[in-house]
Amino acid sequence: MEQVKLNVIKGDITKQEVDAIVNAANNSLLGGGGVDGAIHRAGGPAILEECKQISANQGGCPTGEAVITTAGNLPAKYVIHTVGPVWHGGNQHEPELLANCYRNSLHLATEKQLKSIAFPNISTGVYGYPKYKAAEIAVGATKEFLQQHDTSLQSITFVCFDDENYELYSRILDE
Repeated sequence: MEQVKLNVIKGDITKQEVDAIVNAANNSLLGGGGVDGAIHRAGGPAILEECKQISANQGGCPTGEAVITTAGNLPAKYVIHTVGPVWHGGNQHEPELLANCYRNSLHLATEKQLKSIAFPNISTGVYGYPKYKAAEIAVGATKEFLQQHDTSLQSITFVCFDDENYELYSRILDE
């Protein structure tokens, strides 16, 4: 795990110059609000077209799973779309589903032999996941993946949209 650099920044995920950015998508993959809407707007129609094909072939993307598309007009090469869980108090497998978002995204990046990936704060917006719990799961699942898998990844960045998430991730990564 020493060779993979874990970073946290405050910024806009659509501006990240990495091999793949991760989209906090919805099950339909057809765009939405928050990060999902921003990625679709910035990336242009190519992303939506590939998402429509995936949706037609497999009926969308189940919660916790991930699919990969072009990045269209974004500076990244790919977008990995993953569907985070809606928070219902933590008793409907939300922690495991959220961890699967990170694991499955990292697995796709490794399959494609990518060197860098950037994650948003999955499920912490309209899906209502408590930010601290989500940050712990994100970092924990990422470190666990790195310990258990050989990967081409050299850099994993958590891109925080707000100060609160930035402070949480910074603190957790320093532990």
